[in-house]
Amino acid sequence: MTTRDWRPRYQVVAEEIRDQILNGDLGPGDALPSEPALSTQYDLSRTSVRNAIQQLKEWGLVRSERGRGNYVRPHRQRFIRKQPDLYQWEKNRVHLPDDERGQEGATEHQTGRPLSDLVIPAEYVTIEAGDELAEIFGVEAGTPMLERRYGTRTADEAAPLSLGRSWIVKETAAQNPDLLEAENEPWPGGTQHQLFTIGIELDRIEDRIIARAPTADEALRLELDPGTPVIVIRKTSFSTNGDVVEMADVVLPSDRAELHYMTSLERWT
Repeated sequence: MTTRDWRPRYQVVAEEIRDQILNGDLGPGDALPSEPALSTQYDLSRTSVRNAIQQLKEWGLVRSERGRGNYVRPHRQRFIRKQPDLYQWEKNRVHLPDDERGQEGATEHQTGRPLSDLVIPAEYVTIEAGDELAEIFGVEAGTPMLERRYGTRTADEAAPLSLGRSWIVKETAAQNPDLLEAENEPWPGGTQHQLFTIGIELDRIEDRIIARAPTADEALRLELDPGTPVIVIRKTSFSTNGDVVEMADVVLPSDRAELHYMTSLERWT
């Protein structure tokens, strides 16, 4: 007796086409058969065919070109963020010599690509703390804040791997004038080493992770297909004094990001 497959038919078809893409029968840039052809091939309604194609888009395997059809996406760099290993890994590198810190940063660590394969544009601007930032940092509203904006990408892709913004009280950063200059990015050792240069050691980092619809600007810059959400990591860094010293929002395309978590548990005695 065979077990009945309870998956919707469009799901079965989407998985069959996915397998063709993953095993190379359909390569990057190849056109999928037209909707009428798929409808005939799989004996599906046009609505079910569209559902299958939408599923492939949500998996990040297919893109649509208006008036032309559906195509297999070129292979895109995945961004793999491993927690809580990443932050301790960064802290362990703070005391390394400059040349060793410069050999690999957090982005290289997470993508497996060398710095020479990455483009890391940075823009620094001064803003006034609104009510939210003022409350988080424990400062008065209107306090000057250094806002740092990033759009890291690989050299062979136009779309960023992620979009990032971070904030630090400008007066704090100004203790080392080099921290005020975007030209010094990428900084060997990243934010933890930057803070170390002004005498700050981090005690803990808190991540809050949400999924939401992208803004119009995020969808455009990350080259997201309609309906693809983003993952937002809000990272709040606390000093050993218990103060919030830096906060960052990292926006990741959900079709190209993986978050890995592992927690070691104490054994019963």
